[in-house]
Amino acid sequence: MLDFVVLGIAGILLVLLVTMILNLLIFPQLKGNDSPTQQPRVSILIPARNEADVIENTVRHLLAQTYPHFEILILDDHSDDGTGDLARQVADGDSRLTVLAGEAIPDGWMGKSWACQLLGQQASGEILIFTDADVIWEANALHSILTQLQTSGADMVTVWSTQVTTTWSERLTVPNIAMAILGYLPTVMVHHSPFSLFAAANGQMMAWRREVYEALGGHEIVANNVLDDVTMAKMAKKRGCRIRMIDGNEQISTRMYENWQSVRNGFAKNILAGYGGVIPLLLGTIFHWMIFIFPYILLFLPDYRVMGVVLILAGFSLRAVSAKFTHQRVLDTILMPITVVLFTIISAQSIYWHFTGGPVWKGRKLGKDNNQWKNPPSSSVAASAD
Repeated sequence: MLDFVVLGIAGILLVLLVTMILNLLIFPQLKGNDSPTQQPRVSILIPARNEADVIENTVRHLLAQTYPHFEILILDDHSDDGTGDLARQVADGDSRLTVLAGEAIPDGWMGKSWACQLLGQQASGEILIFTDADVIWEANALHSILTQLQTSGADMVTVWSTQVTTTWSERLTVPNIAMAILGYLPTVMVHHSPFSLFAAANGQMMAWRREVYEALGGHEIVANNVLDDVTMAKMAKKRGCRIRMIDGNEQISTRMYENWQSVRNGFAKNILAGYGGVIPLLLGTIFHWMIFIFPYILLFLPDYRVMGVVLILAGFSLRAVSAKFTHQRVLDTILMPITVVLFTIISAQSIYWHFTGGPVWKGRKLGKDNNQWKNPPSSSVAASAD
């Protein structure tokens, strides 16, 4: 029996490593020196709720873009920390920036989806780029995104931001997003297959052709869905739209979370929805224990010691290669078993919320009666980066 378990783990790791290697060969990256052949008007759309700590830096970087034809619309979503005023101050009268006031959230909508819907309605651009208030853009990033959109012929381009990680809780959890994307999701299928199972998106940066976004129905199609980004990508694929994933390559970066509490709550908010329910999440947790922790047990069994070392090194390779590609710390790889334990705690938090009323995020409760949080459509990505 143990032989079959060991061979099964080895086979899984081999598939994941091969998938990652193939992905790295074709995964596009923002270059920073691209120049689009066409220069359509672009609307950069930012829903912002209590983002006073980051909004000035974000606006400053966006206004420094080398691309000439764009506007920035920020929807101040009932902030009580002066987010909107700070954005206006740093813009210092620059006509490219407009701060909009949030409106009351209608029944059946989540706050972020409603904010994005309002932004889309007010935008004037041919290209609509939804991005978060804590995403930092290097000066030529917008040029590079439009180049990728034009050369690929895609209807939507999503960028996996380079993650800034400082504290140990960030370093041991956030880089796993990249490992999951590169190791678990064949890029060629995302880019070229018609199947919505192979759909992924990162709400930190999604660029839509306006006519495609409006034809889908805008954010109304994900009004009450906590995984709005991934679900929109799935629906777009179902309707024949072409989507592309791009690595931010330090041209687009963000710091998602700053401490263990925000790491735990941020991931727990999305991880259950990402797996599509309690049972799949439990199975996913067991899966990661088997491939990243169980091999250590083999070190105590003489007949399996060598295989245990091989499996441990294979697991390290999976995490290390993705870390190198996405500008993370490769040496943190050796702490992968701790990462699995942390995500088990996060999963437990998510399941607890599932049965006790839902998480609170940005001062709003995603309640127990919110069916889209409780049991949304299954996703190809375990947890949204948003």
